Amino acid sequence: MFKSKIFTAWYFSALCIWLVLFANFDSVAFFLKHWYYAAMMVGGAFVAGFTPEGGGAVAFPVLSVFLEVKREMARDFSMMIQSIGMTSASIFILTQKTTNPKDYKPLLVFVPVCALGTLLGFNVLQAIPVYIIQAMFLSLSVTFVIAYYFSDHRGTEETVNIKTKLDIVYLGIILIIGGMISSLFGTGGDVVLYLLLVTHFNMTAKKATRISIFLQASISILGYSYRAFYDKNPISHYQVQTWLCAFPVVLFMAPFGVYVLQKLHVNWMLRAIIVLNVFQILYFNFTHPARHKVIASVVCCAILSVIFYFMLQHMVKRNKALNPASAPA
Repeated sequence: MFKSKIFTAWYFSALCIWLVLFANFDSVAFFLKHWYYAAMMVGGAFVAGFTPEGGGAVAFPVLSVFLEVKREMARDFSMMIQSIGMTSASIFILTQKTTNPKDYKPLLVFVPVCALGTLLGFNVLQAIPVYIIQAMFLSLSVTFVIAYYFSDHRGTEETVNIKTKLDIVYLGIILIIGGMISSLFGTGGDVVLYLLLVTHFNMTAKKATRISIFLQASISILGYSYRAFYDKNPISHYQVQTWLCAFPVVLFMAPFGVYVLQKLHVNWMLRAIIVLNVFQILYFNFTHPARHKVIASVVCCAILSVIFYFMLQHMVKRNKALNPASAPA
């Protein structure tokens, strides 16, 4: 994993920066009291590099649902930790000999458009009741990972080929929606972009995953910066301390997830993620049970399942049209 001199330099430079920040803003006593931030990101950061989901896919529900941390703080932590983990994964990808930087040029447009959606979400969507936001996120996680596991990811394109004006419209809408989703959960924009890339643009799962990682890394940095330096209720010293607790974990585990992904296709890992996500949504509904939580979860799961089904059907039909010889007789 450390064959690239550039990645190795980034890794150890970031580690040194963490040591300086930890010495000035954190303490061993605080870390020992809040060890679970680092522990949960062992799996969370691996998921960020191994799948199109960011580390916030683990951090947000663990903090917001299981530990009952304020939704805003769970969202901020997701963005803060992804700004390190997914950036580390992105640098690892870019410094590999097989990577062609030109394949990722569309991100120069994707990131600003998605960032506009994030800013819009920060200023418009934050008044949505917490239980609806939690139900939306948990439903998105469980329906997406099930669709991801059972669908046939056999796209052939290695680049984003925009052929019509309608393609531009699709991308613009999805990126804005993805940014708005990220403003609620700290993650999610990567998932919706990934789905569009593998279904409408017929991209390979590997390349679509990498583009989604780059996007969420950028949006996490921008969202974190907005909250830290511009928002009227900026990030607190406590949040910085919890971020520093998990910093070195995600710095290594996110690129390690990418490393594993390029070596082998590990179905057992996806099965474990499915079990985790199903458990999360059941825990959400059976802990402090309430009719409105169940209704929100069922409605969100139903809507997202229908959306994912038709998007994946679109991918199958597109693949059959492009490769008629492979279609069953």
